[in-house]
Amino acid sequence: MEIGANVNRPDQVAVALSQGAESVGLMRTEFLFLERGDAPSEDEQYETYRGMLTALEGRPLIVRALDIGGDKQVPHLQLPHEENPFLGVRGARLLLRRPELLETQLRALYRAAKDGGAKDGGALSIMFPMITALGEVQALRAACERIRAELDAPAVPLGIMVEVPAAAIQADVLARHVDFFSIGTNDLTQYALAIDRQHPELAAEADSLHPAVLRLIRLTVEGAERHGRWVGVCGGIAGDPFGAALLTGLGVRELSMTPRDIPAVKDRLRGSDLSALKDAAQRALDCETADAVRALDGDAS
Repeated sequence: MEIGANVNRPDQVAVALSQGAESVGLMRTEFLFLERGDAPSEDEQYETYRGMLTALEGRPLIVRALDIGGDKQVPHLQLPHEENPFLGVRGARLLLRRPELLETQLRALYRAAKDGGAKDGGALSIMFPMITALGEVQALRAACERIRAELDAPAVPLGIMVEVPAAAIQADVLARHVDFFSIGTNDLTQYALAIDRQHPELAAEADSLHPAVLRLIRLTVEGAERHGRWVGVCGGIAGDPFGAALLTGLGVRELSMTPRDIPAVKDRLRGSDLSALKDAAQRALDCETADAVRALDGDAS
């Protein structure tokens, strides 16, 4: 099990490593666009990505392409108002509609991979958010390959976020076309349970340990395994020791979390037996409620 950190800037890497991180499993690039009046240039983005690779000293880095929309709005991008932005143009949908954003970011990323000095692009991987259909994956891969060829850059692993039930249910199809999955359990829970995780009355019911969410995670793992792909989780339950134990039992192979959560998760997993985790995960899948799943805590060890 690889334990990574959710990190946004190169200067945060040292803290993550000091807490036991073995990689950066999620770099949220939208933070490059927030709190400023214009989009960052290709050179600005390149310097940030190279800085992350340098700080990691060869350890894996997964960069999530721009994930704007929903609760993350950027005024200077002048996106149209949407009545329900969580079901609108966000993530990959936005990137495919705004090629200037996609191509600038991809050029910066492939330049960083090329300058990493390794034939395989070094430790860099790219993943795309809010994927719902195979056509999106194919269009994004084509854009990556075109820009990679233009720059004579090395190939890097390409993955997708599994955040909506459609992606989990079709994981076996999507796995043919990507190198890895990273499950965003916060959004997956929101979409599976039809609960806005910021809703003042309902947010507490958006429990990522709901059996329905766990079954979607297991479907994703099964679909990935058919094609030899690995699955990570970068959502909130990855940083919860009990949640991390269940995810391990479900077949997840990489967890990325807030750096402060790493020591407790590593301690829990080091003291666990894999066969016991698999048994606990199966019991969780058979539960009828999230409360029943949580009552299993103590057995997952």
